[in-house]
Amino acid sequence: MQAHKYIYSFRYDHTESNLSKLESWYMFHKKESNKQLFSNIEIEPSKSAFIKTRLDVIASSDNYEHLIDQIKKKEIMTNGFKVEYLILEGDETRNKERLGKLKDVGYSINTFPDYHNPTITYGICTYEGVWYFGVVIKNNFIWQKHKQKPFSYSNSIKQNIAKALVNIAASTKRNPKLLDACCGVGTIMLEACFTGYSIEGCDISWKTCNNARANLAHYDYAAEVHHADIKDLDKQYDAAIIDLPYNIYSPASDMDISNIIKATTEITNRLVIVSTAEIGDAIENAGLTVLDYCDVSKRGKANFTRKVWVCETRN
Repeated sequence: MQAHKYIYSFRYDHTESNLSKLESWYMFHKKESNKQLFSNIEIEPSKSAFIKTRLDVIASSDNYEHLIDQIKKKEIMTNGFKVEYLILEGDETRNKERLGKLKDVGYSINTFPDYHNPTITYGICTYEGVWYFGVVIKNNFIWQKHKQKPFSYSNSIKQNIAKALVNIAASTKRNPKLLDACCGVGTIMLEACFTGYSIEGCDISWKTCNNARANLAHYDYAAEVHHADIKDLDKQYDAAIIDLPYNIYSPASDMDISNIIKATTEITNRLVIVSTAEIGDAIENAGLTVLDYCDVSKRGKANFTRKVWVCETRN
């Protein structure tokens, strides 16, 4: 039995399934399956829009009674605890049995519970014949406060997508230096700042840049926004995210798109590009190799699909 330190549970709309898998690949070096993932990599759930919970495994056993004995032997003394049953793929345990197992765990802890305002939440679950017990860490969804940003566009990228793009661009780097190459009102920048990443933005619209700065200041985030053409930046970045213009509020020709991508390759060798059109030729002409790709459709609008391209410059 392979031991894992963490068990992650995911939640997302079916339209975001491929994006969630792509994000988990760059965060964990493996793709989540059936909305769950076992890993030895510790990720704060609120870093992702798709991670619902993380179970920090304390004990595990392929024998349920042995697991309960392990819990008792640990003589846990945390007052105000709560126990939750986490349902993983393939778990056919009925509700009545789950309640019984919650009682088993609760009676194995030597302090008083608090079901309404717990100081700590423990979890129990089973997967492929193995029982797990641990501490449940939940996504606090505080990042959803960004929905109330002062400035936004109706076609702005969704928060879930923005957070995923940041994580894909950063991958497993500890302190990546990121660029939002067509930052708009700063939706992607807000999610990067929330996670604690260093990010800068760039846009050719003076008004849009000011709106992005106002959104960042509203949440006390410190990040530089350059009012400039991407080709005029002379800094270097670990990765760049390009949410290409959709020809709605920011008209752009095929040549404009090609120039944006090509100019960005001069300041980074790693690009995460979002488009609504096929841009394979522009990517090829910019000297990039596509490492990964996925589609993200808009719920209720099957004809509107964003394409996510993960690229690196060819050596």
